[in-house]
Amino acid sequence: MKLKTILKTKIIIPVIAVAIFLSTTAFKNDFFEIAKQIEIFTTLFKEINMNYVDETNPADLMDTAIKSMLDDLDPYTQFYNEQDVEASRINNAGDYTGIGAKVLTLKDKLIIVEPYKDYAADKAGLKAGDEIIKVDNVVVANFKDDAANLLQGAAGTEVNITYKRQGKTNTVKITRESLEIKAVPHYSMVDDKTGYVVLRKFNSKASAETVSAIRALKNQGASQLILDLRGNPGGLLNEAVNVTNIFVPKNQLVVTTKSKVKKYNKTYYTQRDPIDTEIPLVVLIDSRSASASEIVSGALQDMDRAVVVGARSFGKGLVQRPKPLTYGTQMKITISRYYTPSGRCIQALDYWNRDENGKATRVKKENYNAFKTKNGRSVFDGGGIDPDIKVKIAQETPITKAILNENLIFNFATDYYYNNSVESLNNFELSDSDFKDFKKYLNASGFNFETKTEKAFNDAIIIAIEEDLKEEINAEYNNLTSAIQNYKSSAVDDNKSQLKSLMTDEIIKRYFYSEGLYEYYTANNPEIKKGLSILNNPTQYASILR
Repeated sequence: MKLKTILKTKIIIPVIAVAIFLSTTAFKNDFFEIAKQIEIFTTLFKEINMNYVDETNPADLMDTAIKSMLDDLDPYTQFYNEQDVEASRINNAGDYTGIGAKVLTLKDKLIIVEPYKDYAADKAGLKAGDEIIKVDNVVVANFKDDAANLLQGAAGTEVNITYKRQGKTNTVKITRESLEIKAVPHYSMVDDKTGYVVLRKFNSKASAETVSAIRALKNQGASQLILDLRGNPGGLLNEAVNVTNIFVPKNQLVVTTKSKVKKYNKTYYTQRDPIDTEIPLVVLIDSRSASASEIVSGALQDMDRAVVVGARSFGKGLVQRPKPLTYGTQMKITISRYYTPSGRCIQALDYWNRDENGKATRVKKENYNAFKTKNGRSVFDGGGIDPDIKVKIAQETPITKAILNENLIFNFATDYYYNNSVESLNNFELSDSDFKDFKKYLNASGFNFETKTEKAFNDAIIIAIEEDLKEEINAEYNNLTSAIQNYKSSAVDDNKSQLKSLMTDEIIKRYFYSEGLYEYYTANNPEIKKGLSILNNPTQYASILR
């Protein structure tokens, strides 16, 4: 398409947008300002593309402009191209056609996070940790959009995957196939009376699969339940309401959304007959339980219907709604906030009142507000859902987060897999020698992390230098930095239990897939053990909820 044609299109679309804005009631008060800014942007866009010294790409410029604008709002308001729209549909529907593996998109490669057992990638021999560098003839490093889209395609079609493993490059041909992404990947009996249900995402099948799992467990003798929402990033709001409805009667308030736009102010009540309103229930959450997971755990906590165990949840309390745009694109826009039945706001970070560095702020603990559950227990806002019973090993520390963010446990597990054999889940345990190897691996990787205290001191010394105060505070500063370094040196050992637990989980998946990890959990996981001990002590269970 010629540049003039592109520019005409780019100019016409904003003009049409202005006309729409002028006729929309919601924008009557500020339509002039909106029209003014669109006109300024249109003029600027035209001048850049016509007069800039080098050739420009209007599509790339517009893409950058849109994304930069949205980045200034919050991480969840996003622009979706056609491929992104399809990926979102797959995520919510629970059906998928591709190679049958969970992948991580990095800057210049795709990493196999987990090949699903007995599906295409697994049957072709791909392993967690494999680095995909080329899909057919497309080099991943040169692909502008999400390279994971290259792996999708019609069932029965073939794709050539070039990947690196332990320094060697390999190529394999994989036949794509259909895969059902289960919302409930596992359920089983922990003991002769306790059922365990893992709910990993809130797609369109979440409540139906949860109901099926619970009924199956009750048929096996389950008279009490553990619902595991750890690592569940959320999904469909109506499914969160339906999952809550499994345990509470009709017409119970589950969640409220509040917005500046009146039509988005809504209350969501249970609509169905429950499965069981009396069965003792423990809900497990962690720092990666978000959105719909927080609606379920928060509502059940506010109704005193379940004991929540684990670590404070993520705090994603912003509601998004998809808005269709032109040419098959879409925008997901934040329209409101979630509130639990007691009135708590789930959202943790404030993106509209940022600090001096432009980062979202978090409510300080001393500013948390108290709310009351149905039985009069005190619960607090401040972001996310705070469990009734905290499990220390489940609460990620700054160093643990830093190690996880750099994928160092994942990478260590990859090396471990190729240098060790594990024949059985029974009694599997990492040794102190293995932990020493992990510390050596951290050192070899060049891992280092900056604490918030350290950053504050470094900022302070810069200001001190500007104010000629460095000599006066130099001795104290050196003592403080030395203390921080000592802390950092011992931090890995101080977090040994949590790090070993995370390493164990990742390593078990390498040998026995997620199915094996869930089996291991039922006998060894600290959060499940804590939940089980509470359920097996009816007096303690009742006292927590009183």
